[in-house]
Amino acid sequence: MRRFSAIAGSALFLVVAPGVVAGLAPFLLTDRYRLPLSTVSGFAPVGWVLVVGAAAMLLHAFARFALEGLGTPAPVAPTERLVVGGIYRHVRNPMYVAVLSIILGQALLFSSWALVVYGAIVGAAMASFVRLYEEPTLARRYGAEYEAYRRAVPGWLPRLTPWRG
Repeated sequence: MRRFSAIAGSALFLVVAPGVVAGLAPFLLTDRYRLPLSTVSGFAPVGWVLVVGAAAMLLHAFARFALEGLGTPAPVAPTERLVVGGIYRHVRNPMYVAVLSIILGQALLFSSWALVVYGAIVGAAMASFVRLYEEPTLARRYGAEYEAYRRAVPGWLPRLTPWRG
């Protein structure tokens, strides 16, 4: 895939997938963000840190797919190379971690139990998708390279020191 196509495809997928899951759905669940900000001490600032930090992590992960992998995160246009640089040296699923962190951050911002429940459902769906589709697909596509990476880098809780594979 050409670099421009990878960037355009990744940008489109960013709007369609995380944009809906971490943006549109929480927007609708919080009555278009009209809920008052949390009055629980510390919730709103922590929520903002999670949302902003996770959004930066999400953008970084999408850029790695386009620039390093020459593909997109969309299953219909996968990368030509296994993406293992940048944030991927710390966690195998940074996009999912970022999306869940954005949802959790919004739940804290608005003290919204609806977003907590929604985040749990989204997390279960993501974990199932990773286990049942992504991991077997990556193992078939990249073989021993992926298996070494999978054994060394945790899937969900980032390691502090980067993998040097």
